[in-house]
Amino acid sequence: MEPIGVLNDGQIYDLQTAEALNISGDVVKADNSAESLEILRHSCAHMMAQAIKELYPEAKFFVGPVVSEGFYYDFKIDSKITDEDLSTIEKKMKEIANRKLPIQRYETTRSEILEKFANDELKQAVLKNITDDTLTLYKQGDFEDLCRGPHLPNTRMIRAFKLTRVAGAYLGGDEENEMITRIYGIAFFDKKELNDYVRMLQEAKKRDHRKLGTELELFTFNEDIGAGLPLWLPNGARLRSKLEHLLYKAHRIRGYEPVRGPEMLKADQWVLSGHYANYKENMYFTEIDGQEYGIKPMNCVGHIQIFKNDLVSYKDLPKKLFEYGVVHRHEMSGAMHGLFRVREFTQDDAHIFCMPSQVKDVIIDVLEFVDSLMKLFDFKYEMEVSTKPKKAIGDDAFWEATTKGIMDALDSENLEYGIDEGGGAFYGPKIDIKILDAIGRKWQCGTVQVDMNLPSRFGVEYINDEGSKEQPVMIHRAILGSFERFIGILTEHCAGEFPFAIAPTQVIFVPIAQPHVEYAKELQKELLYEDMDSDIFDMNESLNKRIRMAEKKRVPMIVVIGDEEVENQTIALRDRRKREQSNISKEEFFTMLNQIQKGSKI
Repeated sequence: MEPIGVLNDGQIYDLQTAEALNISGDVVKADNSAESLEILRHSCAHMMAQAIKELYPEAKFFVGPVVSEGFYYDFKIDSKITDEDLSTIEKKMKEIANRKLPIQRYETTRSEILEKFANDELKQAVLKNITDDTLTLYKQGDFEDLCRGPHLPNTRMIRAFKLTRVAGAYLGGDEENEMITRIYGIAFFDKKELNDYVRMLQEAKKRDHRKLGTELELFTFNEDIGAGLPLWLPNGARLRSKLEHLLYKAHRIRGYEPVRGPEMLKADQWVLSGHYANYKENMYFTEIDGQEYGIKPMNCVGHIQIFKNDLVSYKDLPKKLFEYGVVHRHEMSGAMHGLFRVREFTQDDAHIFCMPSQVKDVIIDVLEFVDSLMKLFDFKYEMEVSTKPKKAIGDDAFWEATTKGIMDALDSENLEYGIDEGGGAFYGPKIDIKILDAIGRKWQCGTVQVDMNLPSRFGVEYINDEGSKEQPVMIHRAILGSFERFIGILTEHCAGEFPFAIAPTQVIFVPIAQPHVEYAKELQKELLYEDMDSDIFDMNESLNKRIRMAEKKRVPMIVVIGDEEVENQTIALRDRRKREQSNISKEEFFTMLNQIQKGSKI
């Protein structure tokens, strides 16, 4: 395979840059590796920009990075671009690829660039974030753009690509700035890989939780209420309540104690915690009686004060506090997306206070909890250790010690994990749980974070075995991440076919005629006593139509009731999931459902 770059100390360089800077390392070939795809997709983004420039000569460009879902480019033109225009841009891109244009790198000075793009406000905005005196441009045909690379040697190598969607984006990610256009795309070296990805996108469209949420009447959004603030409809609230109860029992069995903190705290607490200095832009503040308050974006401060409410002995550790904590974070309008990114959400949050000697066992215990939940919902998952970010509190010794402690815990259990350099929380390193759904997509969900900074800042102490006061380690832990995001992911993972234990409606009764409705109501009431929800389809429609309507609701069980069932106290059961039909007694039916319910343990 053709060489296209060099990998040196984790950094990817294209061949031109490696030669210019005399950099050597592992050769990157056009083989669909992560490194080669980064080079390809970066080049494809530039080829898309060239196509846009040829179609819309007035176009001005901001940035075009490679991202986890492919690449995008932010730009501005005089007319409006929609998804319908993507095929035209793709056609132009194919023309450019067929020209087999060499992609050339050259260096220039900052002053020359400033003069060159003097009338381009987007390029001036890019230059504000660059302090280098020597800058690089990449040129292919008549198109050139300011860029560090890496890029392919020639456009002929860009063959298997697809533009996926058009979106709006605030310039520089700041919602105070103007909204410009963003186009996303994907590229592979292999046509088969592209076709597989396109099929995945088509399947994802069918599974879109926003579409299914509407069809199954789970949740809705209303601009009169406010953006990013979900309204849970009865079906969604039932689903969510069942998930909450399932997790509540699992927490209690594992020794967690339920607590509840206020949703608004004095701003002084957020100053002390470090959130005011490091996270203020994501928070909402108000004033009461001349005192500033902050609506909580996290639950940790409340849990610290709950821990401090009692004198705690080392014999009481580890102390596990958990809460379904409602939090608010200021997400930009363009970043919100169904339940995946909202401004109000509920975390399945816990904080574990322990002695340093207990950290390893606590982490292992949490990961067992994670594994149990993932198996229940048939998720595969991966773990990443996220290290110190640029914006952080605490010295290097703290970060090195806590990061090593996390890795030692994982290594002791022979658990595989990746490293996310710089991805830690501002107060400590963490383990991120990334789940893989039924169509192969990866989602960030749970997290386990080790923190000695907040206990120090708030003077958190326990009495050790010598009768002296000592600072505990605080472990922040969420398994789902948030109920909103997890339910969105689960909806797409199972395409709305929720596991029986949490399905919003577990049974639909279809009485053949009006005299059979009363028996259906009796069964419905008995199910409620067993914590199961059902519905009765007795509307004025034919029996076959009502059965078809029930099938579309994705409920696990459909029960048809007629004269024979009423007389004999039996049911005619259709198990949608197993594609089986049977006639059983009422007692057998309830026994079966309870066994299914009891089998759903975390």
